[in-house]
Amino acid sequence: MTQVKSGDTVAIHYTGTLLDGSTFDSSAGRDPLEFVVGSGQIIPGLDVALPGMEVGDKKVVKIASEDAYGPLNPEMRQAVPREGIPADIPLEVGTQLQMQTPDGQAMPVMVVEVDDATVTLDANHPLAGKDLQFDIELMKIA
Repeated sequence: MTQVKSGDTVAIHYTGTLLDGSTFDSSAGRDPLEFVVGSGQIIPGLDVALPGMEVGDKKVVKIASEDAYGPLNPEMRQAVPREGIPADIPLEVGTQLQMQTPDGQAMPVMVVEVDDATVTLDANHPLAGKDLQFDIELMKIA
């Protein structure tokens, strides 16, 4: 049988969980995820787990945060004056907002702290700093 190698287009079904067992993403009930192995389209720790697999193979892959969404970067967290945020924007902890970078790019941020004077926004990926586990099944090599 054909084995996955870098440069192949593959399709996988997957379930991603945190190490406590809680699911953060899954392809269940959707089409398999299709991408080119080794192209950087998925997190590095998952990309390197695929070469050598054959269609129908299943695997459990544990991925350290450094090979997933990276470590938490304290510089991606910023306190902004509360009066600088329009009154109609909800400011509960956990609220996802979008900011605009100086070059006009949209950047998702999460409200992580609110007090009378400031709102602390975090632009780290929600899974940054977390070790992950993926249950994968190779569906197709194209």
